[in-house]
Amino acid sequence: MSAIVAIVGRPNVGKSTFFNRLIERREAIVDAVSGVTRDRHYGKSDWNGKEFSVIDTGGYVLGSDDIFEQEIDKQVELAIEEADAIIFMVNVEDGVTGMDEDVAKLLRRVNKPVFLAVNKVDNAKRAEDAVEFYSLGLGDYYTLSSINGSGTGDLLDALVEVLPESEKDESELPRFAVIGRPNAGKSSFINALIGEDRYIVTDIAGTTRDSIDSKYNRFGFEFNLVDTAGIRRKAKVKEDLEFYSVMRSVRAIEHADVCLLLVDATRGFDGQVANIFWLAQRNNKGIVILVNKWDLVEDKETNTMKQYTQKIKQAIEPFVDVPILFISVLTKQRIFKAIETAVQVYENRSRKIPTSKFNDTMLPIIEHYPPPAYKGKFVKIKFCMQIPSHYPQFAFYCNLPQYVREPYKRYLENKLREEFDFMGVPISIFMRKK
Repeated sequence: MSAIVAIVGRPNVGKSTFFNRLIERREAIVDAVSGVTRDRHYGKSDWNGKEFSVIDTGGYVLGSDDIFEQEIDKQVELAIEEADAIIFMVNVEDGVTGMDEDVAKLLRRVNKPVFLAVNKVDNAKRAEDAVEFYSLGLGDYYTLSSINGSGTGDLLDALVEVLPESEKDESELPRFAVIGRPNAGKSSFINALIGEDRYIVTDIAGTTRDSIDSKYNRFGFEFNLVDTAGIRRKAKVKEDLEFYSVMRSVRAIEHADVCLLLVDATRGFDGQVANIFWLAQRNNKGIVILVNKWDLVEDKETNTMKQYTQKIKQAIEPFVDVPILFISVLTKQRIFKAIETAVQVYENRSRKIPTSKFNDTMLPIIEHYPPPAYKGKFVKIKFCMQIPSHYPQFAFYCNLPQYVREPYKRYLENKLREEFDFMGVPISIFMRKK
């Protein structure tokens, strides 16, 4: 499970630009309009071989700056509670503002590492101006320019020094996390499963910082069920605050082998659910989608389920090899089928294919349809194998790996899924130089 780093600060100081630089993808829309970041932002980053999750809190505030003032306290408090380290970003052009002082006041009380990052420092004059940020009482600061990247290395060097080592005990039981947006029925799902006392083996107080783990035995298979819903609520945090459910989901997903994504059938597979899905996919976790409250959907016809399934598959393209089950926690309809499916996905994720069998299967497929020539050059794939890791990753060795395009990798992935059962599991494919 990797550490979590939260980036906090008032709007328009450059949090999203810095976030994009860390995850090396333009996932946030960056614009000079204050508060333009509307989407939830999280991604994976690594520095000096240490991987961590990054959360940009910029995307959680809607409305004007005065609404922001009320919200920023909530966000900073949440970041303080959930993250392992905090980057507090300020902007040298504006100097120290009242809002910066408010955030600093909250951060001074924290016993977690806080890094003060002074952004937009791209010349010596601005580096001198940065001195005034000492007045925030957070000790030394790091000057950087998130647009051109100067100075970010020093900050990241210091950051990864303090991040906790990722905990992964190999002998641990498999972990199934129940995730989804608030009120999708996560707690009820777990209660419906565990309600039959004879299945409970023990209750362990959660290792994932107050999420509850229940050891559970079913179908002769023992695993930990991680409940992200039964978490103590902070009075200050409204249940519907998206940032809050995202923060909680990040923790649970990081710590799981398989994620059971609960969708409220009456609300549909909306943007926030899709975000939680992609978060699990990006973390290479097994996924089972459970459409709950199916008993409440009115006017069901013979193909309603089929249409609903199609809609979900459109939303999760190109990773559509995911089991989708329609359940009702209330009537206990198909809830054990859900666990059985999760066990199957866990086994798929742990599957190891012997190299000789893998080559015997894949090389004839490749020969039948080789990678298209690129710039007049022909790519020859001579050998392939599964890379030893926690989830399925495959290496294909060839003469010109740089000429194999994305569509061909997708073709290989589809063939791989046809030949070997990897339902519910993200796959990574790498082209390597022979």
